[in-house]
Amino acid sequence: MKRIAAILLVALSANARVLMTQEQALASAFPAGVKVTRQTIFLEHQLVIRYAGSNGSYAYFDTHRVRTEPETVMVVVNAAGKIERVDILSFDEPTDYFPKRRWLDQLLGRKLDDDLSLNRAIRPISGASLTGRAIVNASRKILAIHNAIK
Repeated sequence: MKRIAAILLVALSANARVLMTQEQALASAFPAGVKVTRQTIFLEHQLVIRYAGSNGSYAYFDTHRVRTEPETVMVVVNAAGKIERVDILSFDEPTDYFPKRRWLDQLLGRKLDDDLSLNRAIRPISGASLTGRAIVNASRKILAIHNAIK
């Protein structure tokens, strides 16, 4: 039974499209010389892990389902509480649904408000509306968590 579980785990891992590891994402999010500290916070009934940079920025990771497959994103929030960076670490949906960098860049400088929404300040992705919705929702969730634990 253990052998079957191990084979299944390897088979599932082989299908995952990892674009960047968590360590690589953190290295790209924080400039050289910025000290990064892992913080564990209990927020109501949720465990939140974030990475605090000595420059006042915070990196959060969120894994969620897009359509039927998972996606992991890193959202960096600056000292002003605005999105500084969004990177996709893994994306298991078909590549047709993968957003372009210029679409992700729409999120930069956004704070948690009504404009951080598809069809408002954020243009939808033609043919990949579920991807866009998932990333915007993850960004909104991360900003809400950030605001709650400042």
